Amino acid sequence: MKKTLFSLAPLALILMACSDSQPTNNEAAQSYELVAQAEQRLDIYTPYQLQTDLSHLSSNQQEMVGLLIDASQIMDNLFWQQAFSGHKEELLRKTEEKARQFTAINYGPWDRLNNNTPFLTGFGDKPEGANFYPADMSKAEFESADLADKNSLYTLLRRDEQGELITEPYSEAFEDSLTQAADLLRQAADLAESQDFAKYLRLRADAFLSNDYQPSDMAWMEMTDNDVDVVIGPIENYEDHLFGYKTAFESYVLIKDKAWSQRLAKYAEYLPQLQQGLPVESAYKAEVPGANAQLNAYDAVYYAGHSNAGSKTIAINLPNDEQVQLEKGTRRLQLKNAMQAKFDKILLPISEQLMVPEQRENITFNAFFANTMFHEVAHGLGIKNTLNDKGTVRSALKEHASALEEGKADILGLYMVTQLFEQGVLAEGELEDYYTTFMASIFRSVRFGASSAHGKANMIRFNYFADAGAFQRNEQGQYAINMKKMREAMNSLSEKILTLQGDGDYKGVAELVATLGVVSPQLKADLDKLTDAGIPVDVTFEQGKEVLGL
Repeated sequence: MKKTLFSLAPLALILMACSDSQPTNNEAAQSYELVAQAEQRLDIYTPYQLQTDLSHLSSNQQEMVGLLIDASQIMDNLFWQQAFSGHKEELLRKTEEKARQFTAINYGPWDRLNNNTPFLTGFGDKPEGANFYPADMSKAEFESADLADKNSLYTLLRRDEQGELITEPYSEAFEDSLTQAADLLRQAADLAESQDFAKYLRLRADAFLSNDYQPSDMAWMEMTDNDVDVVIGPIENYEDHLFGYKTAFESYVLIKDKAWSQRLAKYAEYLPQLQQGLPVESAYKAEVPGANAQLNAYDAVYYAGHSNAGSKTIAINLPNDEQVQLEKGTRRLQLKNAMQAKFDKILLPISEQLMVPEQRENITFNAFFANTMFHEVAHGLGIKNTLNDKGTVRSALKEHASALEEGKADILGLYMVTQLFEQGVLAEGELEDYYTTFMASIFRSVRFGASSAHGKANMIRFNYFADAGAFQRNEQGQYAINMKKMREAMNSLSEKILTLQGDGDYKGVAELVATLGVVSPQLKADLDKLTDAGIPVDVTFEQGKEVLGL
């Protein structure tokens, strides 16, 4: 059955939004149709309406939410320009109607959950560097270029009139749009009831124009009393598959769930103890996690840009700045309504297909929530700087850094669950619930494909678990976990990843990705069952001020 991907109103907004990029000759010359076999991909997303109760917010706070959504829509348009070098309006207008919504979800003509393969005629492979770099630039040319800020998270690489590489700060490349977004954040700050939140908004507005995001990251870490939150700006580097340096524009507008947040607060204090217990040599756990780590639960009311492209994030661990992490820790934001949507619409149906009947009762929302939460907490564990003067882990591992970091967070999240459960701190359900739900979640995330850092991390872990005998597959293609062997594999994979990161071992990580970051024919056949059963790969959101009644 075909599903409506999202309402026409958001699509109309996409079509009307302006793009600073120019149409290519190819775009101007033709309309775009689906390539062979692509039509079956059009209903891999299932709609979900992003709503929450805003009645406890004052009129000023509700007006502030509206302004934050307006600023988020600017981030959405900026991400289009980073992801796609052509003209967005032309692309959407000339794409046949049945594929237009799918194009909008993917922010371009490449299927994000199918290894970025083109699904429209007239397009080749997606550039590994998206639109952060010239499409004809090689890695060797970049590395030999004598440009002081070429590795910056907040610059584009472009060519001058002589064809030489130059850098262009985001604050200059997107000056008009960022000036508008900064003005909206300042208006929102004037309405904020939390002075710390107002300070953050004003510093974030300044960052849009200065390219210096660290002060606003520090301010964001100091907030505790705000009912409304926004994560906005150039943040994650997953879109840059060439080097993993450049950050993409995105936004989340969030409403804090105070009751759930209170339940989570106790877990952050265990972070230093868990760091010391990691199953790796002491040098690889010598860094001390920030003492001010926060855990909170939210309902999301708006996603934009990178966060809205393809698969949807259900938990956040920020900021990414290593210096801020070491000084302040991180904040972990659990997006409860989006998480519930994926559990109900995707994870439970997957378990009915691929888990043995006797273990299906171990698939629970509490375990899914905890595994997801501790994945984000686990980003704070391990090591941020290499042990051999290769710089940060992120810079040493380049384009493989994101996939390995996601793999680390997954496996150390399960390690944390195990430790806290056995200490009696995590008291809900049985330990088998967390392990079985973890296994079912691998099938969910592998479907995101190799172009996703999360998808690649899950492929590596699935194959590592298979080699270790952590699960068995019966003749019906159903899987059963082996608790003892899965725990052993969890510890050995944790040690392997932490060592690769601490050593900044680019070659070793590349080998790990090449050998284990693949989907075997048998796993593909099992995943095809999910498609045949009509189980969506991910959700897409109906969202905005109208949905919220603002």
